[in-house]
Amino acid sequence: MAASCAKETRAGPLARAPSPALVLGAIASVQFGSATAATLFAAIGPGGAVLLRLLFASAVLIALWRPRLRRLERRQRLLVLLFGGVLAGMNLSFYHALRLIPLGLAVTIEFAGPLAIAIGGSRRRLDLLWAALAAGGILALARGSTHGLNTLGVGLALLAGALWGAYILVNARVGRAFSGGGGLALAMCVASLVAAPIGLVEGGVRLLEPRSLALGCVVGMLSSAIPYSFELEALRRIRVGVFGVLMSLEPAMAALAGLLVLGQGLSPREVGGMVLVICASAGASLRARQIPAEPPAAG
Repeated sequence: MAASCAKETRAGPLARAPSPALVLGAIASVQFGSATAATLFAAIGPGGAVLLRLLFASAVLIALWRPRLRRLERRQRLLVLLFGGVLAGMNLSFYHALRLIPLGLAVTIEFAGPLAIAIGGSRRRLDLLWAALAAGGILALARGSTHGLNTLGVGLALLAGALWGAYILVNARVGRAFSGGGGLALAMCVASLVAAPIGLVEGGVRLLEPRSLALGCVVGMLSSAIPYSFELEALRRIRVGVFGVLMSLEPAMAALAGLLVLGQGLSPREVGGMVLVICASAGASLRARQIPAEPPAAG
């Protein structure tokens, strides 16, 4: 018997919203949430910001979806554990990178993960061009002199990119295995447990300060609860390649959030590198627009 949760009706505002609008809304939400999180680093560190983000998002999603563990099959439980581990690793590595390099550049370097997903699904020679454009763009960023990019920060951003690619693939499977956001809610709880040791060490008692809690709640909503719910619903109806095309705007949105919230400007060379990565991502994913989405798993 297929997943029992898949039998439930999936009606609601997200189910009726256009998939592109969901993805674009998720992009804006997560990048402005990341910029807000960076303002917490001085007080509770990146690990503390991640922990608060995941805890508040978990509370909201559990209250919203009320998942029932007893109804889960073994495959669903394994997906929840895997998804939770990916979420924790992706957020921890990215936030620690964000402490060392600007937001727009961190997201552009991190974008190597989703770009690899888009290119990996094709065998066309033209994709070599997109790969070369992306490599050139990342190289231009890494060798820029305006910010003196930190090597560790670049490495952490690349690790976050690899986990971001895994997130896209696992998220698509979770969306087909669960109806609603129950799988996401449970995975967020797992991610909170994984991130707790690092978050507690870095944040300590300052995690309980009113400012930390208030901003942590905002970050949890903007960076996790809202965008992950939007993306989960969108990935039920579109292929990961189409998702990759829409996500091509992520670096540009990150640069805008970094400028408006953190006052982080970019040099012409860095803007040029970012444009190369965006063009490579969009070009590599264009063919996916012609491929229909796979239907959700039947009950």
